[in-house]
Amino acid sequence: MKKSTLHPAVVRTGLTALSVVAMLAVWELAVRSLQLPQWILPSPASIVQVANEWRQDLLVHSWVTLYETLVGFAAAVALALPLAMLIAFTPLLKHTIYPALLVLQSVPKVAIAPLITLWAGFGVLPKIIVVFLVCFFPIIVSATAGLESASRGRMDLMRSLRASRWQTFWRLRLPQAMPQIMVGCKVGITFAVIGAVIGEFVGSEQGLGFLILTATAQSNTPLAFSALVALTVISIVLYYLVERAEKLLVRWSD
Repeated sequence: MKKSTLHPAVVRTGLTALSVVAMLAVWELAVRSLQLPQWILPSPASIVQVANEWRQDLLVHSWVTLYETLVGFAAAVALALPLAMLIAFTPLLKHTIYPALLVLQSVPKVAIAPLITLWAGFGVLPKIIVVFLVCFFPIIVSATAGLESASRGRMDLMRSLRASRWQTFWRLRLPQAMPQIMVGCKVGITFAVIGAVIGEFVGSEQGLGFLILTATAQSNTPLAFSALVALTVISIVLYYLVERAEKLLVRWSD
């Protein structure tokens, strides 16, 4: 009889789960043995307890942060991809707008978040703008590089076949650019959650960033950790959703 073997993905998932459980167990034992106050470092058990007590508030604030993240990220993708196409196909824009974008990319978004709040107010809009800014630059840089990655030999082949610029774009440039575009999107979606929290730190009355500030001001460290766990879950789920989209799109581009 053949021995049954576990799928490598199952093994990796199991090892990851065991590592997380072991880390939490060590954390719980360390807090209990050292008798650390909760306001310094709460145990995983106390974090779970507080999260259950505040579950309704955590859900409401998580939805606000998720909304800001998704809207800002979608706006960044919607603007970055067409602009990347224009830059890749227009030498004038390549030598004028693109360098300016690279300069703007180096500006710390944390530094301009207070200005955005001053200009746009304390509602949801300034948070969406911050998310947009932190997502836009990695996406447009990756997309531009991807659209320019088609080899000269393949471009010459498309010309010899009398392919139009649209056919060349659709059959050559876009498929070859998809891996790099998706890399930019994966980086962007990770930064998007950070951007939403930065905006909420600067000025907000809702969102997980606001909840963290409120909890730390009240020395409610378990609640702050619960909000951090919620942020981590949101970030991981969004990242894997983009990664799933990458597998579908890059498979189509092969």
